[in-house]
Amino acid sequence: MDLNLQPLASASFLTGQPFAEGERVASHLVRDAKSPEVIRYDVLESELAGFAPPGFVACRWVHLFKPRRAGENPERAMKLTAENLFVTLADPLTEPSPENIRLLQFLALMLERKRLLRPKGRTPDGEKSIYEHARTKQMFEVPVGELSPQFFVQVQEQLSVLVGPPKVKAAPPATEVSV
Repeated sequence: MDLNLQPLASASFLTGQPFAEGERVASHLVRDAKSPEVIRYDVLESELAGFAPPGFVACRWVHLFKPRRAGENPERAMKLTAENLFVTLADPLTEPSPENIRLLQFLALMLERKRLLRPKGRTPDGEKSIYEHARTKQMFEVPVGELSPQFFVQVQEQLSVLVGPPKVKAAPPATEVSV
Protein backbone atom coordinates (compact mmCIF):
# COMPACT_ATOMS: atom_id res chain seq x y z
CA MET A 1 0.00 0.00 0.00
CA ASP A 2 1.66 3.22 -1.17
CA LEU A 3 0.33 6.75 -1.16
CA ASN A 4 1.79 9.90 -2.61
CA LEU A 5 1.15 12.78 -0.26
CA GLN A 6 2.44 16.24 0.38
CA PRO A 7 5.34 16.37 2.84
CA LEU A 8 4.94 18.10 6.20
CA ALA A 9 4.14 21.75 5.60
CA SER A 10 6.45 24.43 6.95
CA ALA A 11 3.52 26.69 7.93
CA SER A 12 0.00 26.29 9.32
CA PHE A 13 -2.76 25.62 6.80
CA LEU A 14 -5.11 27.93 8.73
CA THR A 15 -2.99 30.97 9.46
CA GLY A 16 0.07 30.60 7.26
CA GLN A 17 2.20 31.09 10.37
CA PRO A 18 5.53 29.26 9.94
CA PHE A 19 6.10 26.39 12.36
CA ALA A 20 8.96 26.74 14.82
CA GLU A 21 11.09 23.78 15.84
CA GLY A 22 9.47 21.89 18.72
CA GLU A 23 5.94 23.26 18.18
CA ARG A 24 3.10 20.75 18.35
CA VAL A 25 1.63 20.23 14.88
CA ALA A 26 -1.55 18.27 14.13
CA SER A 27 -1.44 16.47 10.78
CA HIS A 28 -4.63 15.20 9.13
CA LEU A 29 -5.01 12.89 6.12
CA VAL A 30 -8.32 13.91 4.53
CA ARG A 31 -10.17 12.73 1.43
CA ASP A 32 -11.63 15.92 0.05
CA ALA A 33 -15.38 15.74 -0.54
CA LYS A 34 -14.92 17.23 -4.05
CA SER A 35 -12.03 15.09 -5.32
CA PRO A 36 -10.72 11.56 -4.82
CA GLU A 37 -7.31 12.84 -3.68
CA VAL A 38 -6.00 12.46 -0.14
CA ILE A 39 -4.73 15.78 1.14
CA ARG A 40 -2.52 16.40 4.14
CA TYR A 41 -3.42 19.36 6.35
CA ASP A 42 -0.95 20.57 8.99
CA VAL A 43 -2.06 23.05 11.65
CA LEU A 44 -0.73 24.10 15.02
CA GLU A 45 -2.33 22.10 17.79
CA SER A 46 -3.41 25.40 19.39
CA GLU A 47 -5.41 26.19 16.21
CA LEU A 48 -7.39 22.93 16.10
CA ALA A 49 -10.57 24.53 17.42
CA GLY A 50 -10.74 26.66 14.27
CA PHE A 51 -9.97 23.87 11.82
CA ALA A 52 -12.79 21.97 10.09
CA PRO A 53 -11.41 19.33 7.70
CA PRO A 54 -13.14 19.57 4.29
CA GLY A 55 -13.89 15.87 4.00
CA PHE A 56 -13.48 12.49 5.70
CA VAL A 57 -10.50 12.31 8.08
CA ALA A 58 -8.72 8.98 7.61
CA CYS A 59 -6.26 9.60 10.41
CA ARG A 60 -4.82 12.38 12.51
CA TRP A 61 -1.73 12.66 14.67
CA VAL A 62 0.08 15.31 16.71
CA HIS A 63 3.86 15.56 16.58
CA LEU A 64 6.67 17.96 17.29
CA PHE A 65 7.79 20.01 14.29
CA LYS A 66 11.31 19.39 13.01
CA PRO A 67 12.42 21.50 10.04
CA ARG A 68 13.88 19.67 7.04
CA ARG A 69 17.62 19.35 7.04
CA ALA A 70 19.62 20.85 4.18
CA GLY A 71 20.02 18.30 1.40
CA GLU A 72 17.03 16.21 2.54
CA ASN A 73 15.03 14.82 -0.39
CA PRO A 74 11.41 16.08 -0.13
CA GLU A 75 10.32 13.67 -2.90
CA ARG A 76 11.20 10.73 -0.67
CA ALA A 77 9.12 12.18 2.17
CA MET A 78 6.11 12.39 -0.18
CA LYS A 79 5.92 8.61 -0.59
CA LEU A 80 3.90 7.29 2.30
CA THR A 81 3.97 3.55 2.67
CA ALA A 82 2.10 1.34 5.08
CA GLU A 83 5.37 0.84 6.89
CA ASN A 84 6.22 4.49 7.45
CA LEU A 85 2.57 5.35 8.24
CA PHE A 86 2.78 2.67 10.96
CA VAL A 87 6.07 4.12 12.25
CA THR A 88 4.54 7.63 12.30
CA LEU A 89 1.37 6.57 14.12
CA ALA A 90 3.20 4.23 16.55
CA ASP A 91 5.79 6.84 17.52
CA PRO A 92 5.55 7.36 21.30
CA LEU A 93 5.45 11.14 20.72
CA THR A 94 2.30 10.78 18.57
CA GLU A 95 -0.82 11.07 20.67
CA PRO A 96 -3.30 8.27 19.94
CA SER A 97 -6.86 8.88 18.77
CA PRO A 98 -9.59 6.24 18.27
CA GLU A 99 -9.28 6.24 14.46
CA ASN A 100 -5.47 6.05 14.65
CA ILE A 101 -5.52 3.12 17.08
CA ARG A 102 -7.75 1.13 14.75
CA LEU A 103 -5.55 1.91 11.74
CA LEU A 104 -2.42 1.16 13.78
CA GLN A 105 -3.77 -2.25 14.79
CA PHE A 106 -4.56 -3.10 11.18
CA LEU A 107 -1.17 -1.90 9.91
CA ALA A 108 0.59 -3.95 12.61
CA LEU A 109 -1.33 -7.03 11.51
CA MET A 110 -0.49 -6.39 7.86
CA LEU A 111 3.20 -5.65 8.50
CA GLU A 112 3.52 -8.69 10.75
CA ARG A 113 2.20 -10.81 7.91
CA LYS A 114 4.77 -9.22 5.55
CA ARG A 115 7.46 -9.96 8.18
CA LEU A 116 8.34 -6.29 8.58
CA LEU A 117 7.24 -6.44 12.23
CA ARG A 118 7.97 -9.24 14.67
CA PRO A 119 5.63 -9.86 17.62
CA LYS A 120 7.47 -9.78 20.95
CA GLY A 121 4.62 -10.43 23.39
CA ARG A 122 2.57 -8.03 25.45
CA THR A 123 3.19 -5.35 28.01
CA PRO A 124 2.96 -6.48 31.67
CA ASP A 125 -0.57 -5.08 31.96
CA GLY A 126 -1.64 -6.97 28.80
CA GLU A 127 -3.08 -3.80 27.24
CA LYS A 128 -0.55 -3.49 24.39
CA SER A 129 1.20 -5.82 21.96
CA ILE A 130 4.92 -5.27 21.50
CA TYR A 131 6.42 -5.40 18.00
CA GLU A 132 10.00 -5.15 16.80
CA HIS A 133 10.62 -3.41 13.48
CA ALA A 134 12.68 -5.94 11.50
CA ARG A 135 14.95 -3.41 9.78
CA THR A 136 15.62 -0.89 12.56
CA LYS A 137 15.11 -3.16 15.61
CA GLN A 138 12.97 -0.38 17.10
CA MET A 139 10.26 -1.56 19.50
CA PHE A 140 6.65 -0.36 19.20
CA GLU A 141 3.64 -0.81 21.45
CA VAL A 142 0.20 -1.16 19.85
CA PRO A 143 -3.02 -1.23 21.90
CA VAL A 144 -4.67 -4.65 21.84
CA GLY A 145 -8.06 -4.70 20.15
CA GLU A 146 -10.75 -7.12 19.14
CA LEU A 147 -10.55 -8.07 15.47
CA SER A 148 -14.31 -8.24 14.95
CA PRO A 149 -16.23 -7.83 11.67
CA GLN A 150 -17.12 -4.29 12.80
CA PHE A 151 -13.39 -3.53 13.25
CA PHE A 152 -12.68 -4.54 9.64
CA VAL A 153 -15.63 -2.54 8.30
CA GLN A 154 -14.36 0.58 10.07
CA VAL A 155 -10.78 0.00 8.87
CA GLN A 156 -12.05 -0.54 5.34
CA GLU A 157 -13.71 2.88 5.48
CA GLN A 158 -10.43 4.49 6.58
CA LEU A 159 -8.41 2.62 3.96
CA SER A 160 -10.86 3.53 1.19
CA VAL A 161 -10.14 7.18 2.04
CA LEU A 162 -6.39 6.61 1.83
CA VAL A 163 -6.13 4.30 -1.18
CA GLY A 164 -9.52 4.65 -2.86
CA PRO A 165 -12.57 2.40 -2.91
CA PRO A 166 -12.11 -1.26 -3.86
CA LYS A 167 -12.03 -1.82 -7.59
CA VAL A 168 -15.07 -3.64 -8.94
CA LYS A 169 -14.24 -6.47 -11.31
CA ALA A 170 -15.95 -6.24 -14.66
CA ALA A 171 -18.33 -9.07 -15.38
CA PRO A 172 -17.06 -11.41 -18.12
CA PRO A 173 -18.80 -10.87 -21.45
CA ALA A 174 -21.74 -13.17 -22.04
CA THR A 175 -21.13 -15.75 -24.74
CA GLU A 176 -23.79 -17.28 -26.89
CA VAL A 177 -23.99 -21.00 -27.06
CA SER A 178 -25.37 -22.43 -30.28
CA VAL A 179 -26.95 -25.83 -30.24
